[in-house]
Amino acid sequence: MKYGLPLAAAACAADQDRLEDFAVRGLLQAALVWGMKAYFDGQPIARRPSGEGRGFPSGHTAAAFFGASDLAGKCFEDKPLAGAAAYGAAGLTGWSRLHAGEHTPEQVWTGALIGLGFGAASFGIGTDGASISVGLRF
Repeated sequence: MKYGLPLAAAACAADQDRLEDFAVRGLLQAALVWGMKAYFDGQPIARRPSGEGRGFPSGHTAAAFFGASDLAGKCFEDKPLAGAAAYGAAGLTGWSRLHAGEHTPEQVWTGALIGLGFGAASFGIGTDGASISVGLRF
């Protein structure tokens, strides 16, 4: 789901002629995750259950929730069950990271919040009069 949900959201964004905005939000989300991993490396919050570092935040979970949030809010506006399925798949991604011992709950929750925020945002890039808005749909 780390790749599947964002790819499905990218296909929808391309169909809706908002691919530029989607790509910028995706790149910013990934940059924030990797920047936080580097910044917090060596700190207790970044320690994975296995003892390795660079676990904060969960990049898999951030990517999955980014795709799910974009799909639910912009592609499945009139299909609440499809949006719920996307969020469910993203939630399973986070759960799988916990179950595999790759992340702590705090690392997964932080990744989910980052993904939700960037997936729900809209910068209006590629349109007349760029603006920033955020709206979540469940």
